[in-house]
Amino acid sequence: MTLRIGITPPGADRAALEFVRDAERLGIDSVWVPEAWMYDALTPLGYLAAITDRIRLATGVVQLGARSPAMLAMSALALQKMSDGRFVLGIGTSGPQVMEGWHGVRFDRPVTRTRETIEIIRRITAGDRLTYDGDAYTLPLPDGEGRPLRSPVGGVDIPIYVASMGPANLRLTGASADGWIGTAFMPETADVFLDPIREGAEAAGRTLDDIDLTVAAGLEFADDADAAARRHAAGYAFTIGAMGSPATNFYNRAFARQGFADAIEEVHALWQSGDRDAAGARVPIEIGLRTNLIGDDTTITDRLRRYRDVGVDTLRVGIDAASNSDRLDQLGRLVDLVDAVNTETTDPG
Repeated sequence: MTLRIGITPPGADRAALEFVRDAERLGIDSVWVPEAWMYDALTPLGYLAAITDRIRLATGVVQLGARSPAMLAMSALALQKMSDGRFVLGIGTSGPQVMEGWHGVRFDRPVTRTRETIEIIRRITAGDRLTYDGDAYTLPLPDGEGRPLRSPVGGVDIPIYVASMGPANLRLTGASADGWIGTAFMPETADVFLDPIREGAEAAGRTLDDIDLTVAAGLEFADDADAAARRHAAGYAFTIGAMGSPATNFYNRAFARQGFADAIEEVHALWQSGDRDAAGARVPIEIGLRTNLIGDDTTITDRLRRYRDVGVDTLRVGIDAASNSDRLDQLGRLVDLVDAVNTETTDPG
């Protein structure tokens, strides 16, 4: 299989987005624009559609519940038109802390909401008249004045990728999505994520090969891989300690399923107590090493092989560098390593 490289832009200002145009010239496959509680994921892609020609343009991810399924479909149709067919709609449920604290939307039935959103978007983008009777959405609203509408610009294929971490949502991804947006992924424990995706795919008459598997990885070329990994591990303290409510943190559950339950519980407790330095120091260095591309050319090449061999299609790479020039240098170096790995003959056994 061929391993592809995607990137996360270093920001939303013009210089950060124009870095994507330069990365496109290196042969980068895709760009994934995130959405948190700063900038949205859709607006920068409109700018990128105008200044790029080949690179796939993906949301990584838009938050379900912040927009109606119809609004997501309309935005997707516009961006697919503007980009000449290069748009990928990446969606995710986020979590209760963001949805209820930032958007004022109840975080309930996330798997149901994801499935119904996919089904509604596909009806709209296919050009079907929109009627839907679900648990989260009913269209048109009953006993109201709405009527079923059909998009006059339907009949367009919009690839839909799902950011999922829990087993039920992973199975839904396998059954319904075109691709998976993976986070907290380690090749050493790939089955924690890929087995449920495979189960969902097979239940729907598909195979794992039908889903484009994309996972996130930071990139840092470093002579001292352990020191760099220690820094990257410490950076996860915020994710473990703050990215979720005390009762609901999907990242923590994912790390626990990969064998780090005790350490994650300690990190979370330290962060919540206010001792953030201690929380960062307690994150296992293996998390820093295994979720990133860190080290010299030989070490990073070995990591690339591990991702390739477990079936990952696309690595979504983030680069922490002082300038776009430095980012491009590192990205070009990575592209050379990926090209070399892709030309290797692998044993299908």
